Amino acid sequence: MTDALALRPFRPADDGPLLRRWVADRAELVRWAGPAFRWPLDDAQLLAYAAEPGRHVWTAVAGPTGAPLGHVSLLRRADGSGARLGRVLIAPEARGRGLGEQLLTQVLDRAFGELDLPAVDLGVYTHNTAAVRLYERLGFRTEAVLPDVEEVDGVLWSALQMRLPRPTP
Repeated sequence: MTDALALRPFRPADDGPLLRRWVADRAELVRWAGPAFRWPLDDAQLLAYAAEPGRHVWTAVAGPTGAPLGHVSLLRRADGSGARLGRVLIAPEARGRGLGEQLLTQVLDRAFGELDLPAVDLGVYTHNTAAVRLYERLGFRTEAVLPDVEEVDGVLWSALQMRLPRPTP
């Protein structure tokens, strides 16, 4: 049985300490956000991220207490071509319970519903096989493979660029 998730707006003052706990080292920071942030993650970076124009940022909460269990954002493209899904994270203690799929399903429902976007794309490192499988299960397809885009602890990481067009009725 999995927890029922709901999305609420990200509150940097409340949720920032959780993100910093969930992202415990530089490698995890890069896996979560690519090169967008510098280690260590701090309040100033999170405030700037949450205030970025066109960015929707949510905390996934569960249960009657609304305990935070995840994080996600969607950056709307200024040209109207869709949005970039990113910063998907489930709390380490809540992983393996199907919450990632719930979180992404809710975000995609908002993207194609209330935001009326034509497509959603994302980047994911190739070695993050659980995430790649989940994105594929949700209908994302690889559009490009970017070899050796990031170096972390002396290891080169490659990435996939994936896209999901709005489902047809």
